[in-house]
Amino acid sequence: MFHLLRYPIAGAFLLLLSAMPAKAQQNLNMEEHDRKPYYFGITLAANQSNFRLTHSDLFLKQDSIMVAEPLKTVGFNLGLLANLRLNHRFDLRVNPQLLFANKNLYYKENYPLRETEKKVESIVVSFPIQLKFKSDRINNMRVYTIAGLKIDQDLASNKATRRAEDLVKINKTTYGFELGAGFEFYFESFIFTPEFKISNGLNNVHVLDKNLRYSNVIDQLNSRMIVFSIHLQG
Repeated sequence: MFHLLRYPIAGAFLLLLSAMPAKAQQNLNMEEHDRKPYYFGITLAANQSNFRLTHSDLFLKQDSIMVAEPLKTVGFNLGLLANLRLNHRFDLRVNPQLLFANKNLYYKENYPLRETEKKVESIVVSFPIQLKFKSDRINNMRVYTIAGLKIDQDLASNKATRRAEDLVKINKTTYGFELGAGFEFYFESFIFTPEFKISNGLNNVHVLDKNLRYSNVIDQLNSRMIVFSIHLQG
């Protein structure tokens, strides 16, 4: 589903790029904005998320579960943005978000013969802090890159759940890094900012329980996410 987003997004970029030069020849929008020490914004985003799965030694020793692999799913994000100007090249940015995402797992079994998709639902409060490197302003447009660290708290974590032998327990906390790039289009009263970002978890979020049949064939699960965001900044 996520790949379908590329076409309306590409269309929006073309419309913006065709509209900006004509406007730029007449006015330089929000010229005073570049001198602001700080400013705020809101974030709307779509995400594609999954796990990077590492099998346990037991996976090769048993013949019941033949396939265990992650599936990609689509979700969305809502967030706030605060930007602190460090100098004409670098900003410090905080972009807390609420993420709705599933990271599902697929299993194929021999005894009994069946295929199973385990839904691992997540409602995540994410706290990223990022360093932003920005280009010179080209009329009413600017290009930038970001790099940063984040910590996530999963409000839907099932770590403490005791029932269900087919459960896969997931830890509540994830920390990782983020890399991305975007464009800032200056309009008369706001800045329209489309941005792509990859986000990778560094810690293993799998809670090993050898009594759970779908869990004991897994050694590690690491979170991965691709995010397309629209920031509206003032």
